[in-house]
Amino acid sequence: MNLLQGHFAGFHRSLEFQSSGFLIQLSCFTLKGSLMISLMMQHLLPLTTLLLLSIVPTETAVVASVAQCNESFLEKTPPNIPDILEGGNIKDQNRYKVICQTLTDIRRFVTLYDTKNRIPVFSAAEYRGGGEGKGSRWKIEPQLENQTGDANMTPADKKITYDHQAGTNDYAKQTEFDRGHLFPSSYRSEEGDINSTYTLTNAVPQRRRFNNGRWNLMERCVKCILDNYCIKNNNQREGFVVIGAQPGNENPLNQRINIPSVLWSAFCCYSQSKESWLASAHWGENTDDGPKYLQTKTLAELHTKLKIEAFPGPQCRNGKSATELYSESPCKAQCRQK
Repeated sequence: MNLLQGHFAGFHRSLEFQSSGFLIQLSCFTLKGSLMISLMMQHLLPLTTLLLLSIVPTETAVVASVAQCNESFLEKTPPNIPDILEGGNIKDQNRYKVICQTLTDIRRFVTLYDTKNRIPVFSAAEYRGGGEGKGSRWKIEPQLENQTGDANMTPADKKITYDHQAGTNDYAKQTEFDRGHLFPSSYRSEEGDINSTYTLTNAVPQRRRFNNGRWNLMERCVKCILDNYCIKNNNQREGFVVIGAQPGNENPLNQRINIPSVLWSAFCCYSQSKESWLASAHWGENTDDGPKYLQTKTLAELHTKLKIEAFPGPQCRNGKSATELYSESPCKAQCRQK
């Protein structure tokens, strides 16, 4: 019984001494009052629900802090990139945007994106197993253009030149550069996850011979290590990968898109079979000419060379190098160094 119904009931009881005819009229009045209140509540409930839904914030893909999309980092700790991202703080939030890469309302991985150079700084993800599937058409991030845009990545429109990111027309009418994935599609197995890597916010202008040659060989080697050695005590495969690009100084692609001078990659995981943490890094110049294989380096060497701290935690910093595994049969063929 609600408050108004209580008042009506009390009013009815206080007049019980009246004639039976009046009691009948009053009872009808009380019944009508209850019915009116019931009808009012039926109409008010949908309105109340609508008001509540209107104040619940909609999930966004482009967020203000890496802390809002930290599930892709080992121990939720992002890398340190000098003058860009240090201690989890973005130095220039107008230029660098955190994208929780979202497809079909599922967050797939994270990218820190440079809206001035229109290339990613890095992409990062947890590795759970990969495949060889190919993705669908290339996509863009709507919320880089409009903060109230769709949280899901959407197909790129060939007729549009985007203000804050690359478009498909930026890569048209040239054969020198691929749309080179940072986080590769081969590091994913589920169709939605594979398709999500085909976003231009996860790609840089990568020279074709570099992409299809030594960079591809490196990706296959790292994938082999992740598949065969990055297995925890619960027999679940788990590794963490961070892959980035450093801006270059040559003429931009289509006079808009920075061409990176260097691409780099790092991974870290715990290996039950080796009873230790494993971690390694690779990098290479974005040129057609170069060695056949990228040399496997330590995280400390990556920091010394490029000033990048891919995994700030001590377990990765002190982890074993993957080179110790290259002589073993699972990855001997995929991880050649010469």
